[in-house]
Amino acid sequence: MRTWIDVSIPLHNGMVHWPGDKPFHRGHTKSISAGDVCNVSEFTATVHIGTHMDAPIHFIKGGGGMETLPLEATMGRARVIRIDDPDAIRPADLESHNIQRGERILFRTRNSDGAWDTDEFQKNFVYISHEAAQYLASRGVRTVGVDYLSVGGFEIDSAETHVALLGAGIWIIEGLNLGSIEPGDYDLICLPLKMVGSDGAPARAILRPR
Repeated sequence: MRTWIDVSIPLHNGMVHWPGDKPFHRGHTKSISAGDVCNVSEFTATVHIGTHMDAPIHFIKGGGGMETLPLEATMGRARVIRIDDPDAIRPADLESHNIQRGERILFRTRNSDGAWDTDEFQKNFVYISHEAAQYLASRGVRTVGVDYLSVGGFEIDSAETHVALLGAGIWIIEGLNLGSIEPGDYDLICLPLKMVGSDGAPARAILRPR
């Protein structure tokens, strides 16, 4: 039986976040233990927390917000590709995979082997190089997913990679946990919150082997 696998990062107080962004915090406005009739929570956070998606407007002036996401971009067949380069995803890592137009590509790197085990931000995560982003754009992929908080690096190719992907109409999923996922073909469902005009939104992502 093919079962769905949750590849989302749980949201919790104190969790890892991008340096300078507002961290996730959930508090109570009502509590049964305090005598209220029910529990009611509230939360604050950057929209780029945990497993989330980037909208074009994140880096493209005049780009669409999260509400413009076509559901087909993140629902359907996806391919998980393992990358062994310890530093970055480069064109040479992609050329042998015969990436086709319209594919949904998720990259499983060493990030999924321990980067999520700590709530401390890891600056040296594996990212998509600007050149690899241009390569993916040239192949006409539909969606790209990565297993840490950004498709671009912390100190290199951050804006450049985002612009190359978002500018080509590629939708971005960030913050996947692919630690238990083998390379291959999967069914993907990833649905972000429908936040009008937002540059990003938290999402729940699940995979099922095909």
